[in-house]
Amino acid sequence: MSLLIRQRGMTLVELMVALAIGLGIVLMAGRLLVLANGAYAAQIESAGVEDGGRFAIDLIGRAVRHAGAVDTDMVADPAADSAPARLAGLDARTLSRATAGIDDPLPAAVNGSDVLAVRFPGDSGGAVDCAGFPIAAGEEGWSIFYVARNGEGEAELRCKYRGAAHWSADAVVSGVDGFQVLYGVDTDDPPDGVANRYVNAMAIDALDAGLAGLPPAEFNRRTHWKRVVGVRVGLLLHGSRPTRIEPGGARFHLLGTGYAAAAGTDDPGSSLDEAGMTPDQRRRERRLVTFTVALPAPPS
Repeated sequence: MSLLIRQRGMTLVELMVALAIGLGIVLMAGRLLVLANGAYAAQIESAGVEDGGRFAIDLIGRAVRHAGAVDTDMVADPAADSAPARLAGLDARTLSRATAGIDDPLPAAVNGSDVLAVRFPGDSGGAVDCAGFPIAAGEEGWSIFYVARNGEGEAELRCKYRGAAHWSADAVVSGVDGFQVLYGVDTDDPPDGVANRYVNAMAIDALDAGLAGLPPAEFNRRTHWKRVVGVRVGLLLHGSRPTRIEPGGARFHLLGTGYAAAAGTDDPGSSLDEAGMTPDQRRRERRLVTFTVALPAPPS
């Protein structure tokens, strides 16, 4: 008499195989989810950095073009030529919020970042400083850009301006690795409005060294800062959190490889290397923004 044995459930081997397959599927799904979340976070960070770059281009561009604006109250004023230059700058410096203009600069610059200062006349047509405050006709506005660290240690591009009662500064773009500025100088005599070379602020001050000892009015008439016809800006930005899987090792030339090779160690902030950054910083999204702004030609 044969016995009919019916199997119910799963054997231990089958159960172990099923568990292994299920665990593999779960791990694969988890890995895909992590990768998808990482890609999404990287995309968000990249978009944020690019938005910051576009905003900086627009804000600094408008401020520099204001330096070429004409004060209608001073067009016929013979003393207008002896007024200070509309543009000024400092190499590898930062500023305090409360001091006047670019007086008393501080040496603790972030990665050798520069200072760019613009003076411009107010008008009744809506001239505003970098903070968005209108400058009335007959008044003088200031838009000063520099890099400093906030309370959390994050470097940010700030806009310094003169308020009704005192000077102040606001952050306009966060996540700044470096801010570099060159000035296009027209060295022709007579000037033709075209930049012959681009140099940093220190080089312009060196050109002005031969004017030392002149009366202030004569110095203001002859300063090479009044021969600046264009401004070139290099701005390296990073995201707010690490999103790259592998740390970066790129080297960024903020003002171009040609200038970096010519400047060498004389302008160390013009080249920044991710390899020298902290592990957290090396895993952040990073974008280099380089642009040139031409000053409007003076009225003939």
